[in-house]
Formats: sequence, C-alpha cells, structure tokens
Amino acid sequence: MVAPPRGEDQIGVCGIAGYVGQGDQRVLGRMIAAIKYRGPDDRGVFVGGDVGLAHARLSIIDLSAQGHQPMFNDSKNIAVIFNGEIYNFEELKENLLKLGKYNFRSKTDTEVIIFLYQEYGEKCFEKLNGMFAIAIYDFNKNKLILARDRMGKKPLYWGIFNSTFIFGSELKALIQHPAFKKELSLESLNKYLQYEYVPTPHCIFKGVYKLEPASYLVYENNKIRKEKFWEMSFGGLENDSPLLPSLDALLEKSVKERLISDVPLGIFLSGGLDSSTIAYYAQKNSNSKIKTFSIGFEEKSFNESNYANKVSQFLGTEHYSQILTPKDSLNMIPYVLNNTDEPFADPSIIPTYLLSKFTREKVTVALSGDGGDELFAGYPTFQADILADIYKKMPGFIRKNVLEKIILNLPVSDKNFSLDFKLKKFIEGAILARPHRHQVWLGSFNRAERRKLFNREAWQGLERKNEFEDTDKYFSEIPDVLYLYLRTYLMDDILVKADRASMLNSLEVRSPLLDYKVVDFVNSLPYDFKLRGWTGKYILKELMRDKLPHNIVSRPKKGFGIPLSYWLRHDLKGFCNEVLSEKNINNAGLFNFEYVNKLKHDHFSKKSNNRKLLWTLMIFQIWHNKWA
Repeated sequence: MVAPPRGEDQIGVCGIAGYVGQGDQRVLGRMIAAIKYRGPDDRGVFVGGDVGLAHARLSIIDLSAQGHQPMFNDSKNIAVIFNGEIYNFEELKENLLKLGKYNFRSKTDTEVIIFLYQEYGEKCFEKLNGMFAIAIYDFNKNKLILARDRMGKKPLYWGIFNSTFIFGSELKALIQHPAFKKELSLESLNKYLQYEYVPTPHCIFKGVYKLEPASYLVYENNKIRKEKFWEMSFGGLENDSPLLPSLDALLEKSVKERLISDVPLGIFLSGGLDSSTIAYYAQKNSNSKIKTFSIGFEEKSFNESNYANKVSQFLGTEHYSQILTPKDSLNMIPYVLNNTDEPFADPSIIPTYLLSKFTREKVTVALSGDGGDELFAGYPTFQADILADIYKKMPGFIRKNVLEKIILNLPVSDKNFSLDFKLKKFIEGAILARPHRHQVWLGSFNRAERRKLFNREAWQGLERKNEFEDTDKYFSEIPDVLYLYLRTYLMDDILVKADRASMLNSLEVRSPLLDYKVVDFVNSLPYDFKLRGWTGKYILKELMRDKLPHNIVSRPKKGFGIPLSYWLRHDLKGFCNEVLSEKNINNAGLFNFEYVNKLKHDHFSKKSNNRKLLWTLMIFQIWHNKWA
C-alpha cells in the first residue's frame, strides 16, 4: 500500500486472521487481538455463516472509514483482508478504470485487489508488485483464497483442525482458535536445531504450515489446492548488455516507489554497502534531508556506528545514532523472546528490535537493505565455498591430522566473527555437498551434535529423517546456491527477523532490493558479476564506486549481531543456567541433560565457543515453556 503524495486513504502494515468452519465473533476477536501490535490503529471483524475474517490496521496515511477491512465489493459477495502494500496499485487502478466497469469508493490498494480478482480471478496475483499476505473470500463460490508475495516478505500460516480451516499472519493467532491442537513436530524441531529456524512450509506444530512464497492456496469444498504465480529463474543475460545503467535505473525506481509516504519515513543505515546504497538513492530523490538510523554497541568488534555516521555525513542525511549498553539489550531479551511464537534462534533479532524501537520514535516507515547479501553473494560463505572445493581435494590425513588439529586447538575468542569461529565452522561443513555445507555454516547443531543432544527415544524417530530435504528439493529445481539463500535463509531468517522485530514496534519496513524486477534482473546476471574472484557484490560495488565513500564500498561484510558469546559467559550466565536447568530439560523430555550441561561447562570455561548451540537450545526451551 504505497502512500500517495497527497493524504489519501492508505493502510500500512497490518495483521490478518480468519477461519472457515467452526467459530464466532468472540473466537475471531481473540485471534486478531493476539497480533494487535501489528495494527494498533483499527480493528475489523466480520462473521458471516461459517466464515470469519479479521484485520488489525496500522494507519500509514489516513485512518478513514473507507480504508476499513474486511473490505467488500459493491455486491458484498467478495471480501478481502490484506497485510502489506502494493507499489503498482495506481497503475493497476488506471487499467481497471479504462474498462469502465468499476467504481472506486476509496483510494486504497485493497479495493484494487478486490476488482482485480473480479476481473482476472486467481490470475490477479501475477499483476501485483509489492509485499503482501492476502485473504479473499468469494461468497458466490464458497471459496477462500490465500496469497503470499513473491519473496515471502509477509508471513501467512494456515492449518485444518476438526474440519475448520484457520489462518493468520502469525502462529499465535491460530493458537487462539479452540479447534487448534498443540502437538510438537519432532521433524520440525530437528530442522530448527540445524537451521536456527523452522523452514517453510513447515511449522513447529503438527498440522500447521507456512504458505510458500509466490503462491496462492484455494480452500473450496473442504479441499486444498495450491498454485504458484511466479518462478525465479537464473542466467540468460548476455555480458555485453548495459548492466550498470540497467541496475542503476532499477534500484532508483524501486527506492523512489518506496519513498512515497505521508507519514515520517527513514532508512536503517548500518554503514554497510546495502543500507548505504538505499540511503544514497533515497537522499538523491528527496527534496529534504532523509532521516537515517543506526545503533551500535560498546564492544568495539560489534560496533559499526562510525561507518553509518560517515555515510550520513557524506550523503547529508539527518542521522540518529544510539550506542547500546549490555543492559539495554539484556532488558529486551525476555520481551522479544516471549513474543516469538515459533522458535527462532538468530540473536540479531535483539538489535533489530532495538533499532526498530529507536527508529519508531521518529518515523512510522523505514527502508532497509535486506536482500543484498543473498542477491549479490555478499556473505563470506561464498568465498568459503571456493576454499571448500580445494579443501575436499586434499588428502584425508592432511585434513584430519594437520589442518583440523591446528584449527580445533585455536584459542576461543568472543570477538565478532573471530578467526577461530570462522575456521571451526568452515571445517564443520567443508566436505559436505555444496547445498548442505552452506546450511551447516549458517546454522547451529550438526547431525553428530543432534545425535548427542536428543534422548534415545526421540532420536530413534529422527535418525533416518533428512533434515536437508527442503534444501535438496530447491537445489534440484535450480542448482544455484544463491537460489538456496533466497529461498531459505533470506525468507525464513532475515525477513522473519525484520517482520517480527518491526511489528512488535508497529513499524513498517520496506525492502527496495527485493522488488521482484530487481530480483529478476540480478538473477539473470552471470555468477561472476556477483562473486568475481574473492570479491562479493562485484556489480553492486562497481555501480556504487563513485556514489559512496571508497571505504564503505570496499569494506568486508560484517554481521549485525550482539556479543552473545561473552554475555553467555558473564551477563547471561545465570539466565542460561536457569533456562537450561536439569528440571527444564527433563520436563521437555526430549534432550540429554548431560550433553547440555557439557555444552554449558565448555562454554563457561572458554574451552569452546558454544554460543550458537546454547542460544538455539535456550530459545527452544523458552518457547516450549510458554507455547508447548
């Protein structure tokens, strides 16, 4: 829902929930109330027969009755609830008006979706450029349709319990329906421990699924049908094409579309290449100083705020920066974790939440650089991929008896992405097949560690399961490691983190790099335009070389994290011991406490850096205590 330049009826980020089957207004009210922070400005609840539709609204432009959802067509036989924004809705509206068949009562993109569905049926989603989770109910056909945007930016859960179909923006909305059954999925837990998240389409509870990106689901006559309305493709563009001007034009257009807003708008600015690129195009296309926001940490190896300050000074933005103390972060951890209704172990959700909270004090909408690392091969794992192919060809005795012995005996460091951490992670996954090695490098518990972690009974049911079945499926579809990152890590980690952290603060986050036209163009480029030699993001760096300071363009990737390893050994030690106590572990009935205790002991004594393993376990135990 792009906010037009004049104060027109627009709706921002929201939450949706609903059912087809058993339910009533009270049940529906509880479902949408569970996610009211996604849209604190207005709430709409409709119950008609066995259909319930609910919407929580965050107003980005004007809180008028015309923008209220659920929204119906003139005949009242089509209803829509919608979370997100459609950037090309004005163009779509003009095309519909030319048909001479539709009378628009509002200036919202929601009404455009209704008429698009009337005109094109299920083909309507192909025409949308934006981020969205949509529910359409067609009363004439007794048909529910759910749709999710191309990149999976907006979440959408669904499930069937006792012949009742329930859905919502977040899992906690579904849990409020009385038909919902809480039954832990051991297979999803096994995947969570490997990936640090539960990959789409799976969910931590049995019987619940996440709708896949670029897909729509039809529920009709008690049957499910799913279709895709867009497919990623890679390669095909010739090297002699005018690549830099094309990329420049696409990025500028994408940022300009996302700058349109009648509420205060700003930019997340870390000082990295991606966010600095967004800030450059935003300031270039603004008549006034763009607001930019960054946070930093007292611990130097985690603090990037000086780079953000340099970019702001260079571009002339109105910059706001905050240095966080350990106390600031530690105070937020219980709140953030208690609001995460599915286990999610990326600790950078904490600084992302704090950045969103800080940003929301000044603006309602923020642009981020999410997607740049996955599109342009920006992670150090892409260089590691080259080394792994060399490493695999080495004689086994050299790997085992020389290199691995040296690496495993390196002293433990708490610094951000320290050398010992990177090398130990590297050898953990280097000899695996290409799609699997990346998941091991990015994730937490490998198979050998999970075998020690699970108790005998639980592991017997998991030992023959392939935790990489989803990765294998995607790699068989498109054998490109960038596709894996876009389809897994970006969607189920980076975008989930951004959505949950911003939504807890009622902040809308837009991602210009993930406009599907930008994605299509970048994916069409030869791989060496992304990773050339040891240089990641090659074409983006070439484009921005004369637009940003040299040290910003050339600086290596640095993750947005917290000093978790140190905190677990000091400030969070008591919290860790409490969460991973023998009583808690045994109550869950899944894990071997002796192994958990060893992980804690080895980390506390600095024998090894078990921050990923301990944090992943802590997140699950906190989740299990509240939700299971």
